[in-house]
Amino acid sequence: MTNLLNRRNFLAEAATGLSGIALASLLEEQQLLASPAEPLRPRINPNKPFASRAPHHASAAKRVLVIFCSGACSQLDTFDYKPELIKQHGKPLPGAENLLTFQGKQGMLTKSPWEFKPRGESGKMISELVPQLGELADDMCFIHSLTGKTNTHGPGENFMSTGYTLDGYPSMGAWTTWALGTENENLPSYVAISDPRGTPQASVNNWGPGFLPAAYQGTEFNAAKPLGNLDIPDGVSETTDKATRHFLSRLNQQHLEKFPGDTELAARISSYELAARMQLSVPEVTDLSTESKSTLREYGADDTTNPLKAKFAKNCILARRLLEKGVRFVQLFNGAYQTGGEGVSNWDGHKSLAAQYSKHGPVLDQPCAAMLRDMKRRGLLDDTLVVWMTEFGRMPTFQVGASGRDHNPDGFTAWMMGAGVKAPYTYGATDEFGHKAVENVSTVYDFHATILHLLGLDHKRLSYYHNGFERRLTDVHGNVIKEVMA
Repeated sequence: MTNLLNRRNFLAEAATGLSGIALASLLEEQQLLASPAEPLRPRINPNKPFASRAPHHASAAKRVLVIFCSGACSQLDTFDYKPELIKQHGKPLPGAENLLTFQGKQGMLTKSPWEFKPRGESGKMISELVPQLGELADDMCFIHSLTGKTNTHGPGENFMSTGYTLDGYPSMGAWTTWALGTENENLPSYVAISDPRGTPQASVNNWGPGFLPAAYQGTEFNAAKPLGNLDIPDGVSETTDKATRHFLSRLNQQHLEKFPGDTELAARISSYELAARMQLSVPEVTDLSTESKSTLREYGADDTTNPLKAKFAKNCILARRLLEKGVRFVQLFNGAYQTGGEGVSNWDGHKSLAAQYSKHGPVLDQPCAAMLRDMKRRGLLDDTLVVWMTEFGRMPTFQVGASGRDHNPDGFTAWMMGAGVKAPYTYGATDEFGHKAVENVSTVYDFHATILHLLGLDHKRLSYYHNGFERRLTDVHGNVIKEVMA
């Protein structure tokens, strides 16, 4: 082996290094070196922090609906058809006979308990677990090759919602509303509709602002639990309430004039004024009594045999109404974290997948499909991007000693619909058993970059300076998946 520490080699290496430095300096002087693009930060009027702002480039979508199936919904029992898994049912996973995953040793390959059938003119194979969503296959753009960085639920939800596995980073919705504001200043710019049973495992991290201004945190409420403290107190008339708010606005404006340039004070006053306007706007948008009986029936909101489905259906109606009103970002959760073991709280099908999913599938299927059909009829899909996702996938095997699938971040599915995406279209693939992504392997960073691009935002330049770093939703990674764009 060559001795790199002798005198001759040392001088040769030093000379080469110095010439490289000299060349770089010369190129810099002549402005021939590529320089990183300058950050594009939104220009925000502190008096109107939620005012609508222009995107970086022409956008296909004006708003986003994220449908988040909390608990890691199995791709192999919904949207990722694997005929070889059916053929090899009951046999070991080739080359991984002693595989250990999140909860231990894996057993044999196990086909889905639900049959897959061709859907629409495209013939896309989708499971009977979600037959009504399957009817919309021709409107969907599938990404079957997503990969994650963790096999744990809380960090997995963080990663899908914020681009980081740790707590404390801004969510997709916070980045979006910070950059673009909203089209309705009487409602929150960003709403998180929690599942009827409670919050997801990562809870408020899914819609938190992180280090962005607190104004861009998602506002959490659902159809059964609207925002509290909005009603006028007993004994106070509407006229008195209106006069009081007008007087308070005058006092706030006078106080603000004493401190010109205080953006934090201006933002705080603006937030209080939004809260006042929400006294009228939120009760109106959450009042589902104005919906027709046929709409309630289509969504399943009148289903007395399945109260949980009826509650989720009302959340779906609420999501559609918020989007109609111009809310920029709506995050609709299906599944909640509940302590005390596995049940039908979310999609975490470890022990008894068939029994759990048989109860949970119908809760998602009819209401969600009805919402998407309704949005299409109303023209909302023309400028709304719909994103369906979950925190990671599931194994093609069942766990030893159980009748369910373990966590799998190495290959899972998401889909998009609406503004700016090809449909019907399938991008990427997992292997023949659905274990690992092997074709057009994509990261969550790529996924986020694509969503931002469809909104007219450059993920590499949308950044926020925090603790000495230019922070991005996509960190220092990510490429737009151009193949999925219409």
